Amino acid sequence: MKPRLQASLGQHLVMTPQLRQAIRLLQLSAIELEAELVNAVESNPLLDWTETATEITASDDTRAGNDDIVVAPTAAEDPWGNTTDGEPWYERTGPSDQDDDSPAAEQVAENETLHDHLLWQLHLSPLSPRDRLIGVVLIESIEDDGYLREPLAAIAESLAPGIEANEAEITTVLHQVQRFDPVGVAARSLGECLRLQLEMLPGDTPGQALAHTLANGPLERLPKVGVAGIAAEMKLPVDAVETAVQLLRSLDPRPGAQIGAISNDTYVAPDVVIWRQHGLWRVALADGVRPRISIHRGYEGMIRHASSADASYLRGHLQEARWLLKSLEARGDTLLKVARCLLKQQAAFLEFGDSALRPLTLREVASEVGLHESTVSRAIARKYARTPRGTVPLRSFFASGIDTGGGGEASSTAIQSMIRQLIDAENPRKPLSDARLAETLKATGVPVARRTVAKYREAMSIPSSQDRVRIG
Repeated sequence: MKPRLQASLGQHLVMTPQLRQAIRLLQLSAIELEAELVNAVESNPLLDWTETATEITASDDTRAGNDDIVVAPTAAEDPWGNTTDGEPWYERTGPSDQDDDSPAAEQVAENETLHDHLLWQLHLSPLSPRDRLIGVVLIESIEDDGYLREPLAAIAESLAPGIEANEAEITTVLHQVQRFDPVGVAARSLGECLRLQLEMLPGDTPGQALAHTLANGPLERLPKVGVAGIAAEMKLPVDAVETAVQLLRSLDPRPGAQIGAISNDTYVAPDVVIWRQHGLWRVALADGVRPRISIHRGYEGMIRHASSADASYLRGHLQEARWLLKSLEARGDTLLKVARCLLKQQAAFLEFGDSALRPLTLREVASEVGLHESTVSRAIARKYARTPRGTVPLRSFFASGIDTGGGGEASSTAIQSMIRQLIDAENPRKPLSDARLAETLKATGVPVARRTVAKYREAMSIPSSQDRVRIG
């Protein structure tokens, strides 16, 4: 066969700086996003705050050229002064038909740490109690930058004598933790961290296979010999190695730093608003999630008349502005898509409280909305919903499940709510023991062990039956 050149069309996803920007913006809270936009407007002369929202999206800029670009979906006012696309997602079946018009007070929240974020995902994973305990120890051993530097032999020692696990068993659970968000977490080396991120990219990503090879060792020599040196060592074209190196440079070498150290703000700004109107549940992005920024019309018009150097400078900032607006639009679309799914799945939770919270995992939501689990995790990280029941974190809509006697499932949060209700109604002179609570729950179709009741009771900071005795 003779060598020949052949052109072909295809779609590829490359981890470009723009894609990294979109992923990073998705994970920011509303307060962090506001600070990010302030910095963007100050550093980019092509960006400006817009006083009045205009219904133009980022994509319109490529067609109109001279119009202001504003991130603002189609809107209709809700009772709290926010805007919404007006789509109803759940028809009420509860006892009250009155609309809730008053906004709930915002709560004060603690800054979520990397360990909190990983433990939350662990408890939503379909693992056995034994593997979950191994996962807890693994997560507690992960450092703030996301790396696991503790030897597996030392982790096995810390598990004993309660759990006798060999390194192979610990590695199996470790691989599960390494699939959590942020991607690349729990890696034991830089090479493994990069490989974990590469594995999450589509198989046809340009340079992926070679980047995987470079991450296994040759990458360490890059500062000394350069791209040309690596290409010579591997007997490969320089441009192929350059593509793989650029892909590696687009990855995050410290994935754990994304969470916990981003902000010290403790006040919550809601990202979505959920309210009830005419018997229907509705959801919309909060005002702060739709920042009114636009491309400055004056500077944009100067590009046509500026010198080549000035025009090049302005075009560079114009492209950055367009990418930022597109990333913001994508962030809002993703957040709203996930919020709609949560509302549809957990409308009973909003109607009746924790006791009606059904089991729901990241995997279920990701499957329904057509996103990856890590994307859903980023979309709800440090995000809050303002609801008639108060301002609650989006993660509170998720819960692990326990099989019930009727063939269904009850969420752990719902079971805790049941336990609290039973204790609140008990005779203070003769409090219910954990065994008695377990028997009562079993009679209602929720079979839980006494030790499970004790675990849930302790998690709610409720004293034991002996300490709850009240005389007189």
